[in-house]
Amino acid sequence: MTSDASPQENQPEVNPMDPTSRAKGMGAILIGDGVAFRVWAPHAEAVDVTGDFDDWNALPSGEPQDAKTDAPEPPTAEHTLAAEGDGFWYGEVAGAHTGQQYRFVIRAADGRLISRIDPYARQVTNSTGNGVITDPSAFDWQGESFTPPTLNELVIYEMHVGTFFDADPSDGRPATLDAIEDKMSHLLHLGVNAVELMPLAEFAGDYSWGYNPANIFAVESAYGGPEKLREFVRIAHAHGIAVIIDVVYNHFGPSDLDLWQFDGWSENDKGGIYFYNDWRSATPWGDTRPDYGRGQVRQFIHDNAMMWLGEFHADGLRYDMTPYMRSVDAGETNIPDGWSLQRWINTDIRARYPERFTIAEDLHGYGAVVSTAEDGAAFHAQWDNHFVHPVRAAVIASDDASRDMGQVRDAVEFSYGDAFSRVIYTESHDEVANGSARVPEEIDAEDPDGYFAQKRSTLGAALVFTAPGVPMIFQGQEFLTDGWFRDTVPLDWHLDREFHGIVRLYSDLIGLRRNTDGTTKGLTGQYAQTLHLHDDNNVYAFHRWSAGGPGDDVVVAANFNNSLYGEYTIPMPAAGSWTTRVNTDAKAYSDLFTGAVVPAHVEAVAEPLDGFGAQATLVLPPYAAIILSRD
Repeated sequence: MTSDASPQENQPEVNPMDPTSRAKGMGAILIGDGVAFRVWAPHAEAVDVTGDFDDWNALPSGEPQDAKTDAPEPPTAEHTLAAEGDGFWYGEVAGAHTGQQYRFVIRAADGRLISRIDPYARQVTNSTGNGVITDPSAFDWQGESFTPPTLNELVIYEMHVGTFFDADPSDGRPATLDAIEDKMSHLLHLGVNAVELMPLAEFAGDYSWGYNPANIFAVESAYGGPEKLREFVRIAHAHGIAVIIDVVYNHFGPSDLDLWQFDGWSENDKGGIYFYNDWRSATPWGDTRPDYGRGQVRQFIHDNAMMWLGEFHADGLRYDMTPYMRSVDAGETNIPDGWSLQRWINTDIRARYPERFTIAEDLHGYGAVVSTAEDGAAFHAQWDNHFVHPVRAAVIASDDASRDMGQVRDAVEFSYGDAFSRVIYTESHDEVANGSARVPEEIDAEDPDGYFAQKRSTLGAALVFTAPGVPMIFQGQEFLTDGWFRDTVPLDWHLDREFHGIVRLYSDLIGLRRNTDGTTKGLTGQYAQTLHLHDDNNVYAFHRWSAGGPGDDVVVAANFNNSLYGEYTIPMPAAGSWTTRVNTDAKAYSDLFTGAVVPAHVEAVAEPLDGFGAQATLVLPPYAAIILSRD
């Protein structure tokens, strides 16, 4: 059972007659002539703050690095905090300033002296080092004013900071946020209008996927720290690119975790005040699930989410593995406090930042995840398992006869009620690791750059950019990166030049998806309808539209067979002239493609077919998609 015990009665108290004199907030708070400090440690007998401002006098040896271990004897402390009640401690240090390092020193109930990094530290020297006093309001945003694209116009590029672009892979350090700026022109050429950064919170070591957060308020020091993230967001916004931050609230750590038994208290030898101390603590990543039922922990996580949007101007948050917030084993919903916490944060974001959005990695297909009803979690969108698995299966299968066009249709047309409440993709960091590889590698491990890998991986991409949903690609997908994702292996940017035609194809598809030339508005619309499905021929055609009509109606005909269909008749939504906007088989995209002659214009005649009032005859190259829009 979790304890919410208040500080002991003999602890010093802040003057109750003058509560307005206290600075608001948690952690290190800048005040007029110094810094105020507040920390939650309900089982502490006493709390001191120490750092550069007092030569670390509250640490036993006077050396900050010795703070990693518990100390048996108390030193002479200069800055003892006062108890405020409800487990909070507060004090002010005149003359302390930004850039100085600090720690809290906690006298536990059993007499131990415990040194801890501030849980709210906005910057740390490293995951086992010290907090750094910062001023989140000091950054010059240079008048930055940015409104992110709406979900129906969003195209996401998922990236890992440490491997996206590493100019010197042999230097023993991961790439930094600065390096992304060096490749901004590539992102602009590609046409994406959002980047999703894999977790940035300070983690153990320098190399990581980021899903082992040690200090959730601090930006990873190896990536450049908080100011570099602000600079990156400002530059991205100046180029019209939104920034989505990946956050991890289903567990913390498990290593380099100063939150563990933070003030010395725990039950069942578990994590103490920030964690469940019973059967609910267990996760696949360690025994470190936060206690979603405890008000101070709920506020801690809520404050973190709001920090990314407020202090860093992020445009959205992607929550990692939300099933492990609402349940212990991603099964039944047996941690209702985890569900209610998600709803609280998401509804608060909707109210405070109505143009921002939250995305769940849920992958269970629960409509309630994206519902704002009383029983919903109120996410704006969720990664969709209904799309990724059947579409990957269709493009990876080596035997044409084994492809299931019905499953492809269901993947394209599935909806939670709003077409853009799902994120669709064929590659993500999870899909290309943990026993799986990049799509070209899965298609043809012996020749991941060859004909089949190129043709079928780009056919999958064509569905990503034309099906209803928010399209997402993973870094390097646009230039046929193969193998599998590792946090120590940076992208090979030579492939950007070698497969420049494939990059152009992705760029053309993204242009259609965003309706940049005003001819494919239907791809930003809610509606999709099957025009034709032939399982033996492996052909599937569908209609996308918003309001319908010229410049809106889009038809996608996808051939999942290694056969050229020279004359293939399908129903059409309307008679008249239709223009081929993209033929994924064009020689301009790859010398390996067949380059079958596909008419630039197609005339749909007013002759009924399969319940539709018009029909047209198309040329369908092997393993290709033909995308047409109504003139």
